[in-house]
Amino acid sequence: MPRKMVVIFGVSNLLWMMFAASQAFEIEIFPEYKIFAQIGDSISLTCSTTGCESPSFSWRTQIDSPLNGKVKNEGSKSTLTMDPVSFENEHSYLCTATCGAEKLEKEIQVDIYSFPKDPEIHFSGPLEFEKPITVTCLVPNVYPFDRLQIDLLKGNQLMKNQEFLEGMLTKSLVTKSLEVTFTPVNDDIGKALVCQAKLHIPELDDKSTERETTQILQVHSSPKNTIVSVNPSTRLQEGGSVTMTCSSEGLPAPQIYWSKKLGDGNVQLLSENATLTLIAMRMEDSGIYMCEGVNPVGRDKKEVELIVQEKPFAIELSPGPQVAAQIGDSLVLTCNVTGCGAPSFSWRTQIDSPLSGKARTEGAKSTLTLNPVSFDNEHSYLCTVTCGNKKLEKGIQVIPYSFPRDPEIKMSSPPVNGNPVTLSCVIPEVYPSDQLEIQLLKGDSVMKHQNFLDMVGKKSLETRSLEMTFIPTTEDTGKTLVCQAKLHIVEVESEPKQRQSSQTLHVNVSPRVPTILVSPSPTLEEGSSVNMTCSSNDLPAPKIQWSRQLNNGDLQPLSENTTFNLISTKMEDSGTYVCEAINQAGISRKEVELIIQVAPKDIQLTVFPSESVKEGDTVTISCTCRNVPKTWIILKKKAETGDTVLKSTDGAYTIHKAQLQDAGVYECESKNEIGLQLRSLTLDVRGKENDRDYFSPELLVLYCASSLIIPAVGMIIYFARKANMKGSYSLVEAQKSKV
Repeated sequence: MPRKMVVIFGVSNLLWMMFAASQAFEIEIFPEYKIFAQIGDSISLTCSTTGCESPSFSWRTQIDSPLNGKVKNEGSKSTLTMDPVSFENEHSYLCTATCGAEKLEKEIQVDIYSFPKDPEIHFSGPLEFEKPITVTCLVPNVYPFDRLQIDLLKGNQLMKNQEFLEGMLTKSLVTKSLEVTFTPVNDDIGKALVCQAKLHIPELDDKSTERETTQILQVHSSPKNTIVSVNPSTRLQEGGSVTMTCSSEGLPAPQIYWSKKLGDGNVQLLSENATLTLIAMRMEDSGIYMCEGVNPVGRDKKEVELIVQEKPFAIELSPGPQVAAQIGDSLVLTCNVTGCGAPSFSWRTQIDSPLSGKARTEGAKSTLTLNPVSFDNEHSYLCTVTCGNKKLEKGIQVIPYSFPRDPEIKMSSPPVNGNPVTLSCVIPEVYPSDQLEIQLLKGDSVMKHQNFLDMVGKKSLETRSLEMTFIPTTEDTGKTLVCQAKLHIVEVESEPKQRQSSQTLHVNVSPRVPTILVSPSPTLEEGSSVNMTCSSNDLPAPKIQWSRQLNNGDLQPLSENTTFNLISTKMEDSGTYVCEAINQAGISRKEVELIIQVAPKDIQLTVFPSESVKEGDTVTISCTCRNVPKTWIILKKKAETGDTVLKSTDGAYTIHKAQLQDAGVYECESKNEIGLQLRSLTLDVRGKENDRDYFSPELLVLYCASSLIIPAVGMIIYFARKANMKGSYSLVEAQKSKV
């Protein structure tokens, strides 16, 4: 082995021996010194050592009493568990640990206590106003009681407190209590009665040694002022009903009991509700009834005597002595008998006509059903009842009527501002029509009213109507037309039967001249888009119709939208476009002229009779453009010294008696806002000396013959040419011609 490794190994052994020698044998116990344990709980004491690989442990008490616990050793640790803790565990425990020849010992004190439950509050009886009561605050199973303190509070006021400092003769669980006697008053209602208990053990926290119980005071009062109300009366007819209501004051609220005194002196319980209702009373139900209010602290009672009298035999007809019945509906007449055990019934009309109905008898009730009600039921019906030897009869008058539907409001035409319109208020299938009243209102004002009382009524369903003509205005818009109809059936009902219908007026107004907005402009370049919007805000809102006016004046429909669009316009889209606003009251229109411009093209520059003329000829130069809306045409004569603008008419310029100086280049310029186009031609003017017929023999003879007048002719020609030149080339008068 290399020397270096031997040295390292030796040093390691030396360090280990030094470390082992430094770990002295020691003992510790947990918890240290002292512990408080609740009787019935489980606790563990742990003893552990250091500095010994295999220690041995033993446990004992200071006075060598039984451990009353279970020991468990694991390596360098030993545990003593007491489960459950009892009085026998209140000792000083010693843990002894042995390591070889060494022995160590550690001590811990175990003290016990018992404080398992909250205090209990007990009363000597129910709490009553102004009656003394004893309250007990009880703390069960406490140990050691010489450390116990009890406080009794009412609200925030201390009523009594006590400490139990007397010596304890034996180790045992003791129940301690604190008693207080007081007299409840009104102010005590709802107050908290608090019993606080504290076990003075400084080593424990407050949570373990303080307990309390709270109880809200409910002070009772014995029932009193018991009152009974009887409806309708304490004297009743046989078969009638009575309701008796009882109330009683007390705390807690008394329970109500109803009973009846029997002939033998006993009582019969009837109800435990405050209200007692007796129906179909008999004579034997007469007697003394007793209401009693009862609560835990007392009772109070009130008596009332009921007397049931014999009821006479009677008939009752419903719906009443007279009834109005709608024709076509079903009507049931009911005949009820009271005061008879087994009645017999019969029905008839006052004039012994057919009943036109179905009779049915069940016990003390008989019904006559008229279904459907018709004109034949307009009678007085009699119900005859026989009970033993007695017979009674009672009648009911049936008056048919017909008033099945609400009025109908009709107009001769839709209302237009300023135009007369006829209103009709129609009441269909009415009977008796001579009892009808109709009223027509506009808003709150009556327009027309009519009674039909003076008309001869027929026994049939008739339709009545009220008509009137009025001229609506825009101010009537929003007002309500109301048709009210009343059918008077005076014999049966004081108030007439009523029906009404209403309708809100919407007065139409002829459309005003609409507004047209063109975006971007009515004049635009070919190929661009244009939006034309037409609007009108009249009532009712008019329908918009876009059209194009054709050459013959007719309109070609295009769109019913408010906005009409043209995309990528062409020159042929130019023209007059018409917007019509149409509603029920009329039509209004507005036009817009759309101009689609294009750059000038197809210019034609011509000369008549020819581009080559003789001196003295008349020459016309013409410039035309076939697609030139708002196009300017300018004729010029080109020259090195500058162009001369010619005064043309409709693009035409005429030269009378052409001269040699009229020869040259002529140019036509056609332009508009979009662009321009040029055309040019050359005019050739030949002199007379170049005419091959100029020196013919005939002309020579003529020349010689007229030599005498040459000077005169020359003078005339000179002044004529001078005047002609001055009128044809005036630059001041030259202007552009617009086509």
